[in-house]
Amino acid sequence: MNRFLKNVIGCLLVVLFFGCKSTQVTHYKNLKVKFLSEYILPDTITVANTRIGGLSGIDFYNGRYYLVCDDSNNPRFYEATISIDGFKIASINVNKVVEIKDQSDFLDLESIRFNKASNQVLLTSEGHIKNQKDPMFFSVNLDGELETRFKIPDEFKANSPERPRHNATLEALCHSFDDKGYWIGMELPLMADGLEPQLTPTKSPVRITYIDSETEKPEKQFAYFLDPIAKKPLGNFSVNGLTDMLEYDSNIFLTIERSYSSGLGNQGNTIKLFKVDASKATNTLNINALSNADYVSAKKELLFNFEDVRSQLTNQSVDNIEGITFGPRLPNGHQSLLLVSDNNFNSMGKQLNQFILLELIDD
Repeated sequence: MNRFLKNVIGCLLVVLFFGCKSTQVTHYKNLKVKFLSEYILPDTITVANTRIGGLSGIDFYNGRYYLVCDDSNNPRFYEATISIDGFKIASINVNKVVEIKDQSDFLDLESIRFNKASNQVLLTSEGHIKNQKDPMFFSVNLDGELETRFKIPDEFKANSPERPRHNATLEALCHSFDDKGYWIGMELPLMADGLEPQLTPTKSPVRITYIDSETEKPEKQFAYFLDPIAKKPLGNFSVNGLTDMLEYDSNIFLTIERSYSSGLGNQGNTIKLFKVDASKATNTLNINALSNADYVSAKKELLFNFEDVRSQLTNQSVDNIEGITFGPRLPNGHQSLLLVSDNNFNSMGKQLNQFILLELIDD
């Protein structure tokens, strides 16, 4: 083969190699999100003598939706069907309730995923830190019987020196992109890691931990910084934390942050959807206190601020969005996202069982 031909072939191989590499990188680079539809499920609906509310997590598998309820007095999840007609939610029917058969733990359920490999339901619970009840990541069968209790980092436990904050532990859960494990996310920083978010910027890192499905143990972890609180409260309470997440490419996540400021009525919640890139983040699994550590956090980018569509929502209310799932493909082939709000059973004022349909666009 002459030198000219070798050079031509070499150039073609370089173009092909870098062309493929570029395609892989841009697979998630130009992600956009579009609001499509809202649906309000009445809070007067009951199924098997249980009231529909407190919906803190949602998942979709094989045409069914799974909704978790954070009623610690009667921990449970629901099976539902959600009809999407074109680009809007047409109807929601809650068909079945499954009560969790566990009397030994304090279950404040926050997130849910269906595990197709085991035909089980995965759940996280925040526990009750003040009463020394540990957070949990576990699975139940379709009758609500506990099957597997996964190991969580010791730092997350109620009596750990790192001191998890009460009602701010295991809030988020998703499958890993390769389906070989799961990611669990803390709502707020451990006290040893940093401050809670304030109105002014702070270093408030939350930990997101990978649990291997075979070993059932933590294998790695990363941290990223929460946004500040979005609005000055008129009452005496405000918070911003991670409420749910999805890994849609290797080490690339969609995360929901919910900022709440009391005293503002139905204007109190500010909900943001981020893209989080953990590909270059430090493994923080063996770092006990992040506040004094040298580490690289995951990078995040704002994809969608629900303030931009507030005027299109019922009562101009962006409610307490806590759950997110990939839904079915839309008529144009794009991926849908469905989100659900936890109405707290209206214990903090009038709230909504709000479902929101989004379109995921990758240019």
